[in-house]
Amino acid sequence: MKIRSITHKWIFNTFAFITLVLVAVNVTLVVNIKKYYYDYAEQKLNSIATNNTYIIQSMASSSKVLNAEIRNLIENFSASDKIAVFGLDFYGNVVASSNGILTTYSSDPSNYKNSISYSQPYVLRTEYFKSGEHVMTYTKAISTINNEFSAILYMVSLRDIDSLIANLTMTSIIISLIVLSLVFISGIFFVNSFVKPVREINLVIKKIAAGNKNVRINKKSNYEIEELCKSINYMADELANSEYIKNEFISSISHELRTPLTAIQGWSETILDTSYNDKETINKGMIVISKETSRLADMVEDLLDFSRIQNDRFQLNKDKMDLFVELEEAVLIYSDIALREEKKLIYNEQEAIPMIYGDKNRIRQVFINIIDNAIKYSNRGGSINIDAHVESPNAVIKVSDTGCGISEQDLPHITKKFFKANFSKKGSGIGLSIVEEIIKRHDGSLKFQSVENEGTQVTITFPLYKEIDTASD
Repeated sequence: MKIRSITHKWIFNTFAFITLVLVAVNVTLVVNIKKYYYDYAEQKLNSIATNNTYIIQSMASSSKVLNAEIRNLIENFSASDKIAVFGLDFYGNVVASSNGILTTYSSDPSNYKNSISYSQPYVLRTEYFKSGEHVMTYTKAISTINNEFSAILYMVSLRDIDSLIANLTMTSIIISLIVLSLVFISGIFFVNSFVKPVREINLVIKKIAAGNKNVRINKKSNYEIEELCKSINYMADELANSEYIKNEFISSISHELRTPLTAIQGWSETILDTSYNDKETINKGMIVISKETSRLADMVEDLLDFSRIQNDRFQLNKDKMDLFVELEEAVLIYSDIALREEKKLIYNEQEAIPMIYGDKNRIRQVFINIIDNAIKYSNRGGSINIDAHVESPNAVIKVSDTGCGISEQDLPHITKKFFKANFSKKGSGIGLSIVEEIIKRHDGSLKFQSVENEGTQVTITFPLYKEIDTASD
């Protein structure tokens, strides 16, 4: 399918529209100029005819030789160099003229007689002679009864007016062509100023889509195009970062899966090769297999939860529940682990028992993940403090450790999928993203405060139970 060019679209739409507007303006201008000058010529002829008619009427009441007076008026007309005056008989024939030329100017004598018979006060025409001369004639009937003249015809040449109109029209056309040229040049420049960057952006996007995550757009323009370039470069950075994190995740999860699988395989082979009487070795091997199998199950469950979240199939079974009971069970699970690793796990128990509306299994999963991280990233001899209290209308749980902490640049990203701030520790990189999703779906909040090499504090809040919670869920 052929891609339509923005430049072509602009030429055929915008430029064509501007051209039509200019044509309409020129036509209107020429018509109005012509009307203005023709109206002026008509008014001039009308003024002279009215004045002469008044003179003739005055002469009719005092002169006995009216025909001679009219002839004298015509033949001695003062402005004969600009306007020709002709006396017409009752057939439209010229019987007297200001320039001495006696000829028939009426193109249709019968039409003229009809005009006279209907007593029209005047007849205005513009016509061309055989010589090509363009003239305007104004025929004014003489109401005074006489036996020689029926009307006086006034004629002015339109040559100068037509020449002026032609010059103005040509000037207008030239100006319009100049305007069109400037519009076209500036339009092409303007269109190309963003068409070219758009083409470059298109090429870069195709390269990114083809797998080249390192290509970037050189920002050469301003305004929206520059903002678009920044956004695409940011997208490319995020894609490259996501690709890196994804690869690290695959590498990490492969290692995480390989470690327990290796242990399970190794101990399974050991048990198979061991005499049934060596119960101590068999017992030790089964403990390791059971522990590593549990680890594998947890990792698989995390992956399944992550997949459900990504596909919007993550379900919660909410009910009225005791939040601190689940917290205590998580603390109990990790008390022995902390003891074996020579770390202090301190739980400041809350006497009151607030209730929340939530999924107790998912809430326990949140606590287990947070406490597990606190122990994992703490050194031997370190301490983990867990504080639970009520700050109405929320239940607040704070888990603080004296571990390695999180760097300032990593802190905003720790809940992103696949992200791991410390690759030296075990983990898939999706646990905190699952925790954040669970808390969000309970209308709670998750906040991190950390100083590198000093420790981290995680603050979790859940809204306390209200009767409206069950109705709104």
